[in-house]
Formats: sequence, structure tokens, C-alpha cells
Amino acid sequence: MSDSVAEASVAELAAEVARLREEVAETRRLAERAEDRGRIENLFNRYMYLHNAFQDEQIIPLWVKEGTEGIRARYTNAGVYTTWESVTAYHRGRPAPAGKLILHATTTPVIEVAADGETAKGVWLMAGTESGLTDPEVAKEFPDMYSPQEVLGKKVWAHWVWCKYGIDFLKQDGEWKIWKFRCYELARAPFEENWVSFGRKNQGAFDLDLMYFGEDGKPVFMPPADAPVPSTNHPYSPETVQKLEPVPPVPHEHFIDTFA
Repeated sequence: MSDSVAEASVAELAAEVARLREEVAETRRLAERAEDRGRIENLFNRYMYLHNAFQDEQIIPLWVKEGTEGIRARYTNAGVYTTWESVTAYHRGRPAPAGKLILHATTTPVIEVAADGETAKGVWLMAGTESGLTDPEVAKEFPDMYSPQEVLGKKVWAHWVWCKYGIDFLKQDGEWKIWKFRCYELARAPFEENWVSFGRKNQGAFDLDLMYFGEDGKPVFMPPADAPVPSTNHPYSPETVQKLEPVPPVPHEHFIDTFA
């Protein structure tokens, strides 16, 4: 074999090795992104399982650690929470009253991990039920939300509810954490009423800072917000047109703040 032929063979082998190395590296990147996506989906699903069981204190460790820049949560038009303490306050001391049921089932996720592997974005749809028992005197303050009958001497509220979520995630110390959270309530309706007629009556509810109904169905309100909302969101109304919000994430290199 001549020297020129040998040199050519070595060059071809080196090129093939380089190609294979790049192929392995790309396969590893794809595998890591797929693993990240699965971990993110598990993270939010774990959030929802805990929330459904009124175990919100266990949700706090799912958030980014205290002092993380850019942490944010928004649930209504009443304001935005932008500190770790105010964000996690939503999960502290949440009661589990007898007779109360929350069953939020999330579906249709679109999750995109940034190419740099540091952040990710996801949207979900949620369909669920919420119900509980309320002292009749307390129920007088919110007459539209209750069923006509009583159970155990208390008024019944039993609602269908539909929401959308837009969530940003941050990888900290090798683990994915919830970083920015937004809930968009789409529609709700008492069991005995359709969401179209109730939607027309319920437009003002999303501007209130109601957090949940606690013991005896008493309303518990959100802590004071850190900042006003930059724009408002309202549930379904028979007089409005639906829009694409939140916009499902698309492949991206670095974090883009699209759910603000």
C-alpha cells in the first residue's frame, strides 16, 4: 500500500470517527431533552395530585428555592406574586374540610425544553370538579353558586371547572422546579346550570382575590399581591370570542417570557 493510500485511509477513518462522535453527542442531547420533558411532566402531575388531596405544603419544595430571581405566580386578575414568600403563601395552611372535593385532571400538554437545557415551558388544559358544603349563613353572600338542596344541614356547591395553565420551569442543582406559574380559568358552572348562562353572570369573579372556600365554606382570600397584573384575563362569556392564550411554546434556544 502506498503512503498516499494509507494517508487517505487514515483521513477517512478519522472523519468517520468524528462523525460518529458528533452523532453520539447529538443522540445524548436528544435523550437528555426527552428525559427532561418526562421529568417536567411528572413534576406538574405531582403538583396536581398533591393539590387535589389538599397536601399543598408538599408542593412548596416543587418550587424554585428561596431567593431565585424571577419567581412569579398569578391566579386571578387581583395581582401577581413575585417573591418566594408570597408565591408559597398560597400553599400554606390550606384546610381539608369534610365534604370538600377537588378533582382537577390535566391533559393535552405541550412542553418544550430550551436548547440550552436550563429552562422549559409547558401548557396544559384542565377539566375538573370542585364541591363542598357551606354554612347557610355564609352561603347567603354568594347565592348564585349553590345548589337548591341541602346536605347535613348545609348548602351544597358543586361545580364543573375548566382551566388552562402556562408554566415556566428552571433546572436547579440538576432538578426541574416550578419557576413561573399562571392559571387561566376558562369556565365554570354549577352542576345544575350550564356554563353559558353562568358565564354571563360570573365575569366579575375573576377580578376578586378569592383563594378558596375553607371551613364551613367560608371564603379565604389571597394575601396582598406584589404587583398589579399587566393585562386582565376573563373566563368564558357568551359575548366574547375565544383566543389562543396561553400560546403553546415552540422550540427555542433560551428562555422567553411568554406567559406574563
